[in-house]
Amino acid sequence: MNHAFSFAAFNALSFQIVLGSPMVLYAKSLDASATVLGIIAGMMPLLVIFQIPAANYVDRIGYKKFVYAGWGIRVAFIFVIALVPITAGFLNATTRLALILLLLFAFNLSRGISSCAWLPWMTTLVPAEVRGKYLAREAGFVNLASFTTVMLAALCLGKQPAASQFAITFVFSALMGAVSLSFLKRIPDAPVQEHISVSKTPVPYREMTRFAPFRKLLWEVAAWAVAYGGMTTFTVAFLKAESAMAEGTILMVSAFAFLGGFGSLWFLGPRIDRLGSKPVLVFSFGAWLVILAGWAAVAGGWLPLRMSLILMLQFCMGLAAALVNMANTRLAMAIIPPMGRNHFFAIYSVVLNVTLGLAPIFWGLLIDAVGAGEWHSGAFRWNRFSIFFAAVWLAFVVSLLLSRRLEEPAAASTEALLKELLIQSPQRVLIKLWPRV
Repeated sequence: MNHAFSFAAFNALSFQIVLGSPMVLYAKSLDASATVLGIIAGMMPLLVIFQIPAANYVDRIGYKKFVYAGWGIRVAFIFVIALVPITAGFLNATTRLALILLLLFAFNLSRGISSCAWLPWMTTLVPAEVRGKYLAREAGFVNLASFTTVMLAALCLGKQPAASQFAITFVFSALMGAVSLSFLKRIPDAPVQEHISVSKTPVPYREMTRFAPFRKLLWEVAAWAVAYGGMTTFTVAFLKAESAMAEGTILMVSAFAFLGGFGSLWFLGPRIDRLGSKPVLVFSFGAWLVILAGWAAVAGGWLPLRMSLILMLQFCMGLAAALVNMANTRLAMAIIPPMGRNHFFAIYSVVLNVTLGLAPIFWGLLIDAVGAGEWHSGAFRWNRFSIFFAAVWLAFVVSLLLSRRLEEPAAASTEALLKELLIQSPQRVLIKLWPRV
């Protein structure tokens, strides 16, 4: 598992540049509209739909070879992406943006196909009683590495980055991706538990989605994906449009979300195996309602756009997002049966990621449709971003309601989780700090 954690860390050092805020800022430098930004943000999860046909070949090739081949191809595409900024001398901005979209499509296609073997592989390797601990530790490595790479990108890009600075940033991403492959190769393979694809019998996808615990989880992750799908992209777009922050400063602000994600390792990492995923999801969606209310208040003029407030919102976003992702993945590992595991996980990943891909495109269209207009309701200003945050708040209400319907064996209640966080944990800290007589 140490090799898996190292792979996760170096992989995060790589993909947070080509799929995160640095790529959004590069696209903005090429005059990309909100809809194009939504396409860039949604392309990676949308192409996960290819997991459905790819799942038929995992047992023939094996988990490790399948993932390694896909990750190697996508690293090669990052090296090509790094060449695009240096073509500024002879290609106009529109052509460069088109090239970036084409290369990102190829990059995300290879990832979408190969990623179908990752969750079944880890589910086979990690014992059920410590999966929450594994996911929490992995989230800690990913978020710490993501914070590091975004801060490095911020220092590299500075206030008004030139094309060469973006190229250097993308080269760093490619090199870190290459290093991650060396650790991926060291993870032990696991035997494939099924042979459905060898049979001529069609895979019973409809019956799989009718399995009640799995169906309820699919509805909840779809609602979560709609709500969260555009948050990272359009908070960056909001800060770029409504503040005087330079690109480097925006990246540093965005990096605080990863500190929040790293905090999830301490916040609920040791407890999630004991308390279960369902109470964590209910708690996290409640926290998201407070976070979205804060963003809407800032965008609507009720609260000032202060650095301290934005940093706090970013930190809480990262913490809440990490908790939701961790709890959803652990719950999927718990309720998906061994028979048909590859295809169950393919359905789960496709529903989650396709919705994550469509959501930012929808939100981008909404923002572009509202345009630069502004309407006042008392002291509150209704504009494209305050409307966006208010709409996302409603989507999180739906997510909260659906999370309460989830089925999980031996899960604690939300009240037990709150008691653990607000009473028992502070008491244990006070006992440790209390001077011994």
